Amino acid sequence: MNHSIYSADRTTHLKIVVVALVAGILVAGFSISTRTTSDEGFTQTARVMKAGKPVVVTSSGSSLVR
Repeated sequence: MNHSIYSADRTTHLKIVVVALVAGILVAGFSISTRTTSDEGFTQTARVMKAGKPVVVTSSGSSLVR
């Protein structure tokens, strides 16, 4: 067995790829299986915002002190 990735032969690289694929499949399978399937309490409702009366914003250079 080669302990360096630079001097590894083809079978060692193949083993690394196979182990990485198996580990990725296991992680994906575990994450899919632990996901909750019930949506109780997590439902979202659509909220509609309606426009009100138009507002006019003006600005003048003078300041008003009361």
